[in-house]
Amino acid sequence: MQYFPLFVDTQSLKVLIVGAGEVASRKLDLLSRTDADIHVIAKESCNEVLAYLHKERISLEEREVNFEDINGWDLVYLATADKALNEKLATLAQQRHIWVNVVDNPEFCRFITPSIIDRGRLQIAISTAGAAPVFARELRSRLESWLPHSITPLFDYIAERRSDVQQRLPVFKDRRVFWERFFKLNQSRFDADTPNHYQDSFSLSKVKGELVLLDTKIEAELLPIAAMPYLQKLDTIFSSTALPHKLNELLRRDAARATIVTDKKLKQALDDGEHCLVYAEPNEINRLSVLFPQAKRLKMGAI
Repeated sequence: MQYFPLFVDTQSLKVLIVGAGEVASRKLDLLSRTDADIHVIAKESCNEVLAYLHKERISLEEREVNFEDINGWDLVYLATADKALNEKLATLAQQRHIWVNVVDNPEFCRFITPSIIDRGRLQIAISTAGAAPVFARELRSRLESWLPHSITPLFDYIAERRSDVQQRLPVFKDRRVFWERFFKLNQSRFDADTPNHYQDSFSLSKVKGELVLLDTKIEAELLPIAAMPYLQKLDTIFSSTALPHKLNELLRRDAARATIVTDKKLKQALDDGEHCLVYAEPNEINRLSVLFPQAKRLKMGAI
C-alpha cells in the first residue's frame, strides 16, 4: 500500500495553493468545505477562484511565486502551468518537511487527493493511487447514486444522541446492539419515523448472537460478496491456527481474537448477542454445524 488513507482535522490547518486556474479551482471546490485557512498565490486568477475571494473564503496574492513563499504551511498544492516550476517548488517543500501535492505529477506528490463523496459527517474517499482516476470517478458516481442525501441529517441526528445512548447503555456491547437495531429499523433514511425508531431500539428484546463457520480448506478470495457483511460484524474470531493474510484482510479489524473455544464458551457468547467466527479444520466445522444448526457456514461462492 503506497498511499495510506488518513482523515485530517482541518481546524487551524494552513494551506497554500500556487496557481489560480481551472485546476486550482477544482481543488478549492473541496478545500473550501473544510475549516482550513487557505491562501492562494498566482499571477492571474480565473473567475471561479475570484468567487471564493469575494466570499472571503480565501486570501489571494496576484503575483509571481518565489521560493520564500514555500514556508510555514501544513499543505501545499502546486497547480501552475509551469511543470519545471512545480517540481522545483515541490522539492523545496519536501526539504522543508511540508506535505505537497503537484497536480498531475504523482512522482512529486507527498500526498494525493482522492475522489470524495461528501455526505456531511459521512465521508468516503476513493483512490487508485493515481493509476486510474477515471475509474475512481466512475465508482464515485455509482456510490453517489446509492447513498441518499438524507444520510447527512441522519448522521447529525445520531451525533446529537451519542451521549444519551452512552448514559442509558453504559456497556459497550449493549450500545453496539442498540445501534444495530436502530439501523435495521431506520435504514439509511431520515424522516418523521426516525425518532420513533430511535426510541424503539431501546426497548427491543435482546437479540441472539450469530455464528459463522469457515473451514481451513476454503480460500478467502473464493468467498462470495454476500459473506462480507457477516465478516465485518464479528465481535470474536476463534481460530487455533494462524489466519491467512487474505482472509484476515476481510475481517473486522477490531474484533477480539482467541485460539481456544469450547462449546460452552461459544454458546455463552451467542447468548450474549455476540457475532462469532470459528475458523477450523473441516471435521471440526462439520461437528459445529450439527451442534449449532442455525450457524452460517461459508462456502466457495455461496453461504
